Amino acid sequence: MTRKHPSTRTMLSISALTLLFTSALLYAGPLTPPAGPISSTPKPLTEVEPRIAINAANTPGDADSLFKITQPGSYYLTGNITGVAGKHGIEITASGVTLDLNGFDLLGVPAMGAFDGVSVTVSSLTNIAVINGSVRNWGDDGIDLGTLTASNCRVEDVQASGNTGTGISVGSVTIVDRCVARSNISNGISTGAACVVTRCVGFSNSGSGVTLGIGGVITDCSANSNSLDGIRCVASCLVRGNTCSSNGNGAGDGAGIHATSGDNRIEGNNCVGADRGIDVDVAGNIIIKNTCSGNTINWVIAASNYYGPIIDRTGVVTAAVNGPAAAGTLVTTDPHANFSY
Repeated sequence: MTRKHPSTRTMLSISALTLLFTSALLYAGPLTPPAGPISSTPKPLTEVEPRIAINAANTPGDADSLFKITQPGSYYLTGNITGVAGKHGIEITASGVTLDLNGFDLLGVPAMGAFDGVSVTVSSLTNIAVINGSVRNWGDDGIDLGTLTASNCRVEDVQASGNTGTGISVGSVTIVDRCVARSNISNGISTGAACVVTRCVGFSNSGSGVTLGIGGVITDCSANSNSLDGIRCVASCLVRGNTCSSNGNGAGDGAGIHATSGDNRIEGNNCVGADRGIDVDVAGNIIIKNTCSGNTINWVIAASNYYGPIIDRTGVVTAAVNGPAAAGTLVTTDPHANFSY
């Protein structure tokens, strides 16, 4: 019987596979690992912490500041800061800065003069954020982004208390979120135009809890026990879903919500225990779905404003409810009604 030989094509395929396998072994290198434990290659510091620490080397201060940020970037605290007389805690002179207080405390000292915990000292800066920490007992504002009208800014998760000026002062087009301003000698939180204040607390400030500039929005905030107004707004603002109690402290000069100009929408707020519940000074506002209780005067609204019916349920006795259903006791089905209770 005649033996058949493999075809030329088959022989070439086997040769090619052999060459490929040999090349792969050569490329892979030796299979025996080096002696000793295998260690990882450490990351450079710029990858581990790509931000800039606030310290004397990176952000040296000057005649009126302990530390000074002069370049854009992301900065963070590595510890608490205690103020000294005649100096801001952290001064900012550049746009494009994020300052993370990193959970630490900026603490002023007695007789330090009119200096801030964090202060913008150059006019018209933009894109500055201050987040996540405590600023207290400074000789002027806790955080001051407003005096020189910095814009496009953000203040978030900051507690500001015991400052001689305003707790948190911001310029225009700024968000203030989840902040607490307590026992400041001026206002708790003050904003410029077109700002948004959400989920904040203004408590026991010697001025107003929150003052809102033209075109601002304040929602889901609590303003309590302030010497003047709980919330004061100027014009073209939205004031919605806030709780205001015990403002004015019986001195006859504080309202839960006080609108000093027109084109505001005041909606769905609860104002309790102030000299005036809701006080609207001029014409052209809309007031709907609010509730007032226990104020010296619940409603003070100038002529030519627009409001849902004000239903007085003060002192009305209603039946207890213990079961699956009950008749309503509001005596109106108007969805825009305001109530005294």
